[in-house]
Amino acid sequence: MPEITSRRHRDPVRTHRVHADRSAGVVPGLPEPGRATQVSTGDARELTVLFFDRLGELEEGTREYQYVRNTLVEMNLSLVRFVANRFRNRGGGEMEDIVQVGTVGLIKAIDRFDLSREVAFTSFAIPYVQGEIMRYFRDTSWAVHVPRRLQELRVELARAREHLVAALDREPTVRDLAEHLGLTEAEVDEGIVAAAGYRAGSLDTPNTDSDAEHAALADGRSHPEQIGVDDPGMQLMEDIRALVPHMAELDDRERTILELRFGQELTQARIGAELGISQMHVSRILTRTLTKLRTHLLAED
Repeated sequence: MPEITSRRHRDPVRTHRVHADRSAGVVPGLPEPGRATQVSTGDARELTVLFFDRLGELEEGTREYQYVRNTLVEMNLSLVRFVANRFRNRGGGEMEDIVQVGTVGLIKAIDRFDLSREVAFTSFAIPYVQGEIMRYFRDTSWAVHVPRRLQELRVELARAREHLVAALDREPTVRDLAEHLGLTEAEVDEGIVAAAGYRAGSLDTPNTDSDAEHAALADGRSHPEQIGVDDPGMQLMEDIRALVPHMAELDDRERTILELRFGQELTQARIGAELGISQMHVSRILTRTLTKLRTHLLAED
C-alpha cells in the first residue's frame, strides 16, 4: 500500500507522490480493497466510511494507521480528478500538476475529517481539493507578481465588464466600471494596469494588430523589429577598441593633447596654455597625430 506523508511532516509538493509499500499488510477487521484506485464510486463511499471508522481507533504513526490512511487517499483519487477536470482549460498548467496539487487538498481533508459530524466525506473534501488547486493557480498563473488585492480586482473587473457590455450594448468606460463596483476611477485604472501582468507575451511574437494600417506597417514583424534602429554608438565602440593598440604607439605629448582635446574638450588655445606651447603648434601636433591614427585604421580595413 502506498506511503503518503502529511503536509505537516513533509514538503507539500511531494505529498501527492505515492510509493508502493506492501509491508504494512492488511489491517484486521477491514476488507481488502484490492487495487484501491480502481474501486467503483459506490464501493469507495462505503469503504471510506469503514476505513475512517477504523482510522480513528488506530495510533497515528503506526504501520496499520499508515495503511488505512493511504488506502483512503487511493480510493478517493477519483474525487481529485473530478474536481481537477473543472480547471483543465484554465491557464497553461498540465493536468498532472493540477491533480498532484489537488491530492494535497485531499490529504488535508483526510487528516481533518471527523466521522462523528455525520457529513459525507466527499462534501467535506471537495472544498479542500478545490481550494488547493485555486491557490496553485493564484500563485503560479500570473506572469508578473501583483498583490492579492489586485488579483481579486482583476476578476471583479472582468465580471463587471461582461455585465456592463450586455447592459449598455457597448464597451464600458472606466467611469462605468467605477460606478458599478463602487470604486474610484483611480482604483479601476490600477486594476486594469495590474491585469496586464496576468499573462506575458514574447517580444519575438509577430505583430497581429487588427488595425489594417498598423498591420500593414508591421508586416508580421516582431516588436523589436518594428522599433529597432541601428545604434551609431556600436560602430564607435568598435573604432575605439581598434584604436587602443595604436594609442600605445604615440608619445606622451601626443596622448596628452588627445586627452585634453577630446577627453576634456579644451580648446587648442587652452591646451597650448596648459603645455606652454603655441596654439599653432598644438594644431600641427593634433593634425599629425590624427593622420597617423587614421592611416593605421584604414590599413587594417
